[in-house]
Amino acid sequence: MSTSAFYDLKANDKTHREMDFSTLKGKVVLIVNVASKCGFTPQYKALEAIYKQYKDRDFVILGFPCDQFGGQEPGNDEEISSFCELNFGVTFPLMEKVEVNGDHAHPVFEYIKQQKPGLLGMKRVKWNFEKFLIDRNGNVKSRYASTTKPESIAQDIESLLG
Repeated sequence: MSTSAFYDLKANDKTHREMDFSTLKGKVVLIVNVASKCGFTPQYKALEAIYKQYKDRDFVILGFPCDQFGGQEPGNDEEISSFCELNFGVTFPLMEKVEVNGDHAHPVFEYIKQQKPGLLGMKRVKWNFEKFLIDRNGNVKSRYASTTKPESIAQDIESLLG
């Protein structure tokens, strides 16, 4: 798969409308698998701060809710969205709830895991709030563990924004 294959991907947003990733061409994208009842859930606040800081420079965050880790995202798409807006003021796009590992893993996660494996070549997402940074050309440049605070990757985002 070529790097431009990122732009061939599609995913549904929280209202179940299809987003064609070709609309992301020329943008720096951070993809995060998120959950509302996780120890890392407070990262929503830092993610929103980074989004606000860089969104006018062609930066976007896509949050993909996932319930595969300890049942920490039990709500439906509407409940998840409401929780994020009320508790963390989230304005970056939230997508439809997906699976990130296994036979039913969403194609977006199949692609980004293939492009940027984890430690020791691991092809699975380990936990909620794992982050993937994609450059303006659709290349998966970096992968960050759940424990990586969003504010600590601001420098990497900045360098890709140029």
